[in-house]
Amino acid sequence: MLASALSPWHRTRRFMVELIYAHPYPTRSRANRLLLDAVRHVPGVHVRMLYQLYPEFAIDVEAEQRRLEAADAIVWQHPLYWYSVPPLLKLWFDKVLALGWAYGQGGTALHGKRCQWVVTTGGDPPSYGAQGIHNHPFATFVAPVEQTARFCGMRWQPPFVLHGAQRVSDELLQGAAARYRELLIALAAGHA
Repeated sequence: MLASALSPWHRTRRFMVELIYAHPYPTRSRANRLLLDAVRHVPGVHVRMLYQLYPEFAIDVEAEQRRLEAADAIVWQHPLYWYSVPPLLKLWFDKVLALGWAYGQGGTALHGKRCQWVVTTGGDPPSYGAQGIHNHPFATFVAPVEQTARFCGMRWQPPFVLHGAQRVSDELLQGAAARYRELLIALAAGHA
């Protein structure tokens, strides 16, 4: 379709980014709170705070699926919990990314959408390695989240990781927040 044949809405439309924020204790989080504050008002970014929306873990699957269908890109932001996602986000994956909707026969609702993983860790980079306390490189823990996105036909983007979130200096945290903001501006514009 030629650009001249597009409606004004199509020519000016920004990508919509659905940011799924899953922090069980958001008021206690210095790093995730600052990262979220840096992107909360980026045009085209819509934030869904799972623990605020579903404190009893009763996820409205249809509402979540409608939001994802309308989005061009999906961001999962959370702290790393036992080498994985927090419990409500895991339940969200189980319920929302359903067979026949997100994967399997007829499950193409998310195909082609960009997926950005934004994660904070308590450990610093050296703790992820053969000699570190976690005994494995951080990439080992990326694989399950990446495969979830890929299995649903999404276009996986390189993860945005902030290590040592509890101890990182204010200066480094501000720099990470600025980089995250730039990343989501690009993602919302369809350029990431």
